[in-house]
Amino acid sequence: MFRSEYADVRPIELPIHEAVLGRAAEFGDAPALIDGTDGTTLTYGQLDRFHRRVAAALAEAGVAQGDVLALHSPNTIAFPTAFYAATRAGASVTTVHPLATAEEFAKQLSDSGARWVVTVSPLLQTARRAAELAGGIREIFVCDSAPGHRSLIDMLASTAPEPDIAIDPVTDVAALPYSSGTTGTPKGVMLTHRQIATNLAQLEPLMSAGPEDRILAVLPFFHIYGLTALMNAPLRQGASVVVLPRFDLETFLAAIQNHRITGLYVAPPIVLALAKHPLVERYDLSSLRYIVSAAAPLDAQLAAACSARLGLPPVGQAYGMTELSPGTHVVPLSAMREAPPGTVGRLIAGTEMRIVSLDDPGKDLDTGEPGEILIRGPQIMKGYLGRPDDTAAMIDPDGWLHTGDVGHVDADGWLFVVDRVKELIKYKGFQVAPAELEALLLTHPGIADAAVIGSYNDQGNEVPHAFVVRQPAAPDLSESEVMMYVAERVAPYKRVRQVTFIDAVPRAASGKILRRQLREPT
Repeated sequence: MFRSEYADVRPIELPIHEAVLGRAAEFGDAPALIDGTDGTTLTYGQLDRFHRRVAAALAEAGVAQGDVLALHSPNTIAFPTAFYAATRAGASVTTVHPLATAEEFAKQLSDSGARWVVTVSPLLQTARRAAELAGGIREIFVCDSAPGHRSLIDMLASTAPEPDIAIDPVTDVAALPYSSGTTGTPKGVMLTHRQIATNLAQLEPLMSAGPEDRILAVLPFFHIYGLTALMNAPLRQGASVVVLPRFDLETFLAAIQNHRITGLYVAPPIVLALAKHPLVERYDLSSLRYIVSAAAPLDAQLAAACSARLGLPPVGQAYGMTELSPGTHVVPLSAMREAPPGTVGRLIAGTEMRIVSLDDPGKDLDTGEPGEILIRGPQIMKGYLGRPDDTAAMIDPDGWLHTGDVGHVDADGWLFVVDRVKELIKYKGFQVAPAELEALLLTHPGIADAAVIGSYNDQGNEVPHAFVVRQPAAPDLSESEVMMYVAERVAPYKRVRQVTFIDAVPRAASGKILRRQLREPT
């Protein structure tokens, strides 16, 4: 068993809005949220007042303790106001992918039991259709404005009393994000106020920020990584969050330059763009002090190329999952230069880990031996909503959460994640990690992006199958060239044996490769 070297933190038994905005009065007129495109700014004082007024209006509309409110929006400076207003009114917030179809949205509304929706006018048609399909929705609010719908802007004028809800941080669910569905049906992950707030306290000493920091929020708030690293954590510490609604490289680079961004929390595709894209040279990124990547495996060579190009400390990594609120490991900002390449960090405070054999799950492995990562700590989810069997399959009777990720630990406690258990390719009994081959493929000058899955050949053997996006300058890159490039650099059993050229690698908003889509017949 591996234990954190850091002193335990006491559980934070506060509602999430208090845990995050408890120092808002202290930060006062400091900018809390800045629209990265038009510069509109909310101060900490305004964010505190606004979310309280919206909470009062929501309560007056009928939002009650135990209700579920669906927040369906891209990143905007209104998103945190809506989130904290809903929790202050006693509701749980289920965050919805803004690009979800009406049918997908309706499934989440039905599964979560949501009664209220907050959306934005460009997505209103989808929200209305989803509400019709799901039934049971009492009202749809909008963050901006739309005929026939109450807006959060109008709610700021509410004179209703602020709700005084007796929230139990230990048992009451604050957030109900849905797992990505990359390996199965999306499930509602019940995260209590204490679980989320305590995870913030666990991470804070290692990922510190303050009023002098400007964090760029381009990863989606609806995803637990964005919700924690780009919304809750910086706002808890008084930093300014510059908000972008989506990732567009030119807009992203301009925001770093124009708003003097100091810290980036990103996913590997953005690291890839920063390392390779010619546009990067046109912008002044000298304000950046660090980059942290999470949500998917990041190759050490790609990380090194990015940091070298930008003249920064090595790109740090962090590890976690929605079911863990989400963090368990991080490379501390103060240790980025000393951390070994490729590590996702050390255990954060109050967290334990086991590495168990893939062949004998009851057998614990020592340092250097790869196996499934098991986690135990105060940040583990309450469970999957309405799915006790799935919860029991994920969390064993001793409280260990089985991540489904394969990793190993070195003698100094640094964790290295190899791949997903279910994504490992077994070629004639040998295990092949897709992430390793993907990292290698990205070193080819003619390859812009790549994903690898297991496919069955004519002999019934599972073989590595690469899906490759050509660089514009290499339109004639062939299958045989790709296979030869890999074959010269890996053991025979790891060779890519099938290649398909595609226009783009399908990814979740978090940056994870949607391998299931690659497996679907065209």
